[in-house]
Amino acid sequence: MSDSPTDALQRQLQALTDQFAERLRNELPSLARHADELAEARDMTRLTPLMQALREQLHKLAGSAGTFGFPQLGEQARQLERQADLWLEALEPGQHSLSSFIGAVHRFAREGLVHTGDDQPLAPFNAQAAGRRVLLLDPDADAAARTRQTLENFGYQVSLCEAIDQLPTCIERNRPDALIASLLDGVDELARIARLQDARPEPLPLMVVAADADFATQLTAVRAGAQGFFTRPLDITQLESRLERSLNRQQGEQYRVMIIDDDTDLVARYSLVLRSAQMQVEQLDDVTRLFETMQAFNPEVVLLDINMPGCSGPELAQMIRLHDDWLRVPIIYLSAETDVGRQMDALLKAGDDFITKPISDRALVSAVYSHAQRARTLSLALARDSLTGLLKHAGIKEQLALEVQRAHRSGRPASVVMLDIDHFKKVNDSHGHAAGDNVIRSLANLLRQRLRRIDSLGRYGGEEFMAVLPDCPASEAKKVFDQIRRHFADLVFSAGEQSFHVTLSAGICETDGTRPAGELLERADKALYAAKHGGRDQVRVAS
Repeated sequence: MSDSPTDALQRQLQALTDQFAERLRNELPSLARHADELAEARDMTRLTPLMQALREQLHKLAGSAGTFGFPQLGEQARQLERQADLWLEALEPGQHSLSSFIGAVHRFAREGLVHTGDDQPLAPFNAQAAGRRVLLLDPDADAAARTRQTLENFGYQVSLCEAIDQLPTCIERNRPDALIASLLDGVDELARIARLQDARPEPLPLMVVAADADFATQLTAVRAGAQGFFTRPLDITQLESRLERSLNRQQGEQYRVMIIDDDTDLVARYSLVLRSAQMQVEQLDDVTRLFETMQAFNPEVVLLDINMPGCSGPELAQMIRLHDDWLRVPIIYLSAETDVGRQMDALLKAGDDFITKPISDRALVSAVYSHAQRARTLSLALARDSLTGLLKHAGIKEQLALEVQRAHRSGRPASVVMLDIDHFKKVNDSHGHAAGDNVIRSLANLLRQRLRRIDSLGRYGGEEFMAVLPDCPASEAKKVFDQIRRHFADLVFSAGEQSFHVTLSAGICETDGTRPAGELLERADKALYAAKHGGRDQVRVAS
């Protein structure tokens, strides 16, 4: 009996998919080899053409993978292509961003090979997981082992260095993204680290653990480039939180800048300079579109000319400040106005800074970057849970409501997941609240690493978490969270001399285009309740 046309088509499509999978088995190792060539290159005349060639490979892969049934692999390639573009467009490409990119390409090639030819989808790529190699300098072997285990639970790759004399060799061999230095003789050892940092093209983010917190030690730490300072006994959760903020500051999403100026030539130049510094730029030449543009782009800094036809800069700034959602957005006036009185008058009318034209490219980037960094830090501090860095209760519920509306409009599925750490009270009672905090932080980091950038994560309360997964049916969400559940159960936690394991339970509910956010949340919570009362350490989907 001959195949139906549909069966024949499916067979041909499958043959093409198999052929593409075979191509991937050759192409992915090739990407890794080209990344190695990048790592070995020493000057821009060699680096630039290598990066351009690698970018072209990624571009082709991003365009073809989805067609052949590898959509997530294609999206990962597209993200790496964007990283390559940002590096190529930067005025002063950084060695740190290059090292992070090379590591991301290696992970992409390795994980892609694991999943090639497998029915399971490739684990979603999260760029936040890039750049998590940490070098730990600690002469106390036992303390170093405990710190290493905890940081590895948090998702870091940790290498150890036993003595400061070995530090240059350890840095060269391990190419870390950050350095944690636990010191015995604070000032002298920090002075040596400072000399090492000065000799690097770009200093490593440095966390210092010292016996004393006196003025001289902290001053020397700052001169060595320290971004965090801690004393013994070490609060590892606090250290990791500061470490993550430092790495995210270098590798996080681009700052968003909106420019409002009627001089189109100047706007074009400002835009080019800021984009070259890896910022997103939105230009607004029609001020009547102010509100819709602010809403859609959600800028972190607004650059605003003072004198414009029809509406002045201070008037626009005051209109922005009428809206609570934009109160934290810094407004920088860019103007040729040199009269100090008029400058002060503009600042009093809702401005945050005043830059007089002309301004050098470097000064423009520095001013915008510093304001954007401060604005993002403040926003994250207000919107994020201090222990986990995830959205707070109200924030994750708001994300659920937004995603439900989007899913209803698009007709695409979305899933809400409620998670709970099993027997968490026993963890606190048996091992102490510091150990409990480590468990919570470890799960938060695991979720961040295993989910996509488009997914939303929040600490719903205590040991309970919530995730919102756009464009993801419940069946797919269950596969992902079963993997997370198994990985979490394998983590080894320590408290003093004791080691222990922890499990989690989860409940999932999928949107159906009719139920409101509150009902979906309630059904996911009931599925979680069923998982808890069905024996724990399991994932249930709402019926």
